[in-house]
Amino acid sequence: MRPLMKALARAALNRSDAALIAASGGSPRVLGGRTLDPRFQFLEAQARNAKPPPDMTPEIGRAQARQLVYMFGGKVEPGVDVRDLQIVTGRRNIPARIYAPRAQDRAMPVMAYFHFGGGVIGDLDTCHAFCSILAAAMGAPVISVDYRLAPEHRWPAGLEDCIAAYEWCVSHASQFGAPSGRAAVGGDSMGGNFSAIIAQEMKRKGAKMPVAQLLIYPAVDVASTLPSMQIYADAFPLSAATMAWFMHNYLPEAADPKHPHASPLYVDDLRGLAPALIYTAGFDPLVDQGHAYADRLAEAGVPVRRHCFDHLAHAFTAFTGAIPAADAACRRIATETAQMIRASLSAT
Repeated sequence: MRPLMKALARAALNRSDAALIAASGGSPRVLGGRTLDPRFQFLEAQARNAKPPPDMTPEIGRAQARQLVYMFGGKVEPGVDVRDLQIVTGRRNIPARIYAPRAQDRAMPVMAYFHFGGGVIGDLDTCHAFCSILAAAMGAPVISVDYRLAPEHRWPAGLEDCIAAYEWCVSHASQFGAPSGRAAVGGDSMGGNFSAIIAQEMKRKGAKMPVAQLLIYPAVDVASTLPSMQIYADAFPLSAATMAWFMHNYLPEAADPKHPHASPLYVDDLRGLAPALIYTAGFDPLVDQGHAYADRLAEAGVPVRRHCFDHLAHAFTAFTGAIPAADAACRRIATETAQMIRASLSAT
């Protein structure tokens, strides 16, 4: 039944732009001066109720996310080998998955990657195809991290796993044929939150700074009241109500959502952080906070490469198998990430 549903869903999206728009309201979806990709518009029309139901549980949310990835995710890139592994730390073993390109550039650092999901949903399959795209473009190993999720393990448990995983990647890089003692970080949404915090934390500790930080539609201000939270409040697949549901499950009741380990946008001094690549999606409640963080990094003298994919929606890394514009965006991100890292290495 699942393969049939997948085939039908992809067939529905494999129509002309005009047909998709006609089937989802009759006119292009325009908000905030942006026009949504017709395939995302069609999916949004099928899921008008973005607000989580009152009885929504993390288990239901996780099942829905797995179904979304199964239906619309892409395949692993040719020439990339994939295997699961364990990141062994002093406190616990963290499940992970390595994407190893056969045509490896041994000057390129390993990247620790953290998936989206509001700190509540997601697993090693969430960014499966995208991690392979990154590995192929960089010619470097990408290690996807299966950090702990809330509410079973509330903040900062998942963040602590990601910090430990990054430090493990730095110290074990040579094990994967990458340069010893260095690593990059990357992630989308909450994974972007973790990546930004890791760069800040390494500065605070005087530890090894990431070679680069890749932040895709990052949740850098979990208490955000910026305009995009209202303009795109009912967007698909992330709505303002869904974001609130994530934070209800992610943060302990007494936690300050503006704490720098929850919202890295609120750190006072961003000088000296790793070069950043910041990519946002236009139809996304988080778009303004990604832009705000890019502005602050640039003002602090941090090299920043930024781009907004105006016509795409949040979580587009999970749609590479069904939405050509999402696949193209992911390949552009991977190529530009490789370019920035190579430029950064040649400058040192």
